[in-house]
Amino acid sequence: MFQFISGSLWRRTSFIVKGLRGKQSKNRCSSGLCDADTIFALSSGHGRCGVAVVRVSGPASGLVLSSLAGQTHSRTAPRTARLCNIINPRSQELLDRGLVLWFPGPRSFTGEDSVEFHIHGGLAVISGVLQALGSLPGVRPAEAGEFTRRAFHAGKLDLTEVEGLGDLIHAETEAQRRQALRQMAGDLGRLYLDWSQRLIRCLAHVEAYIDFSEDELIEDGVLNQVDSAVSKLQTEVERHLRDGRRGERLRSGVQVVIAGNTNAGKSSLLNVLCQRPAAIVSPVAGTTRDVVETHVDISGFPVLLSDTAGLRDTLDSVEREGVRRARERVEQADLTLAVLDAVHLPRTPGGVPDFLLAHLGALLPGGEGREEAWRRSLLVLNKSDLLTAEHAAEVQSALDGAQGLPPSCLLSCQTGQGLDGFMEALEKQVKTLCGDPLSGAPSLTQARHRAHLQQCVEALAQYHHYRDLDLALAAEGVRLALTSLGRITGKVGAEEILDVIFRDFCIGK
Repeated sequence: MFQFISGSLWRRTSFIVKGLRGKQSKNRCSSGLCDADTIFALSSGHGRCGVAVVRVSGPASGLVLSSLAGQTHSRTAPRTARLCNIINPRSQELLDRGLVLWFPGPRSFTGEDSVEFHIHGGLAVISGVLQALGSLPGVRPAEAGEFTRRAFHAGKLDLTEVEGLGDLIHAETEAQRRQALRQMAGDLGRLYLDWSQRLIRCLAHVEAYIDFSEDELIEDGVLNQVDSAVSKLQTEVERHLRDGRRGERLRSGVQVVIAGNTNAGKSSLLNVLCQRPAAIVSPVAGTTRDVVETHVDISGFPVLLSDTAGLRDTLDSVEREGVRRARERVEQADLTLAVLDAVHLPRTPGGVPDFLLAHLGALLPGGEGREEAWRRSLLVLNKSDLLTAEHAAEVQSALDGAQGLPPSCLLSCQTGQGLDGFMEALEKQVKTLCGDPLSGAPSLTQARHRAHLQQCVEALAQYHHYRDLDLALAAEGVRLALTSLGRITGKVGAEEILDVIFRDFCIGK
């Protein structure tokens, strides 16, 4: 699987593994990976720890079991932890006492015979076991992700499940964990597999109609059924693509940009959300000249928070570049926190909505994306502690009754007044952008999936275009659509089409 090791342990074990790779290079195939090899790796890490897990997979796993643990695989209970002495097979020196588990193929993660050594997590113990494994014939260190690659080739995982596994390892928030677990469990793969099976049936029927319709072996109306099935599938794929990129956004993080005029309190807001002094706060206008980024967890959802330079006209070339970058980030943002100094609001409550509309019009992008940009924004009226209680109440009343404004809230980064209401509004916006990873149909999580699905839709449109002009070209459209889906999961083959033809039509009987 994937390994993550840090610090001095990483440097020293890396040196050991590199040396072992050099010694075992004779076991490698010219293509880079050889299925006949038995591979091993440290599957746990992050410095010194109580328990480290060393995983072995391949045809020589039984040899490894007997050489290091003195156990015969035919007499070892599968998937059962057993306390054993772990020895160096050459010197017979005791390396450690730990738990050993035997996983005979195909009932293992990789589908091959596998062994796991659960040993103490000291550097010397790990190094000794890795060196002992590297001394055995036909055994070499694993490449990055090679255990998972073997699981894929053995049919244990499809590509979407492999990607889900990678996302689970990298998950930093609860929502990311939930989405990754759902994908790893095969929800997304099953959706694409269902579409593939339906396309296989459609393609088989079209191919059979082309080859055998003149022999009257094909029932009437079969092409009409294909037309209906292709149209329905195309609609489903297009709806799947119109998910607002929720899954991709949840996987990589919501891009939240703090923007506004100078000295509005943008950096103060960043520090409040980070709960640390991530940005310099100064009464001097134009302190922030570049984009300051930090990752935060908002109610279990990942957010990439960006503080930007204050928007104003300036002769300073450096600050002008900062303003340009700020506007660029606002255009790319999933959500914009439009920060305004509440002291600058009109004294008359009736003028507040128009003032804010003009402010947002200058801040947010215009043109075709204007409506979407306004919908994905949150208006933050900072420094509310400088308002009188009467004026603050009038402003809040004006905000409550205003039309056309995005969600708005009064806030004081200095005193924390209004922070709960702001956080509630922010959490609501972030959850809307990401959706619930556990409800509804599984979401797209990779740009790769989106590209292949768009190709699938284009290919299905080709079927409709050529349906009455050239049935062979129409069939090719279905075939291309099936190939596009197969590239997502890694599963597609001509044998499946033949199976459907012979099963549904009994041709050659």
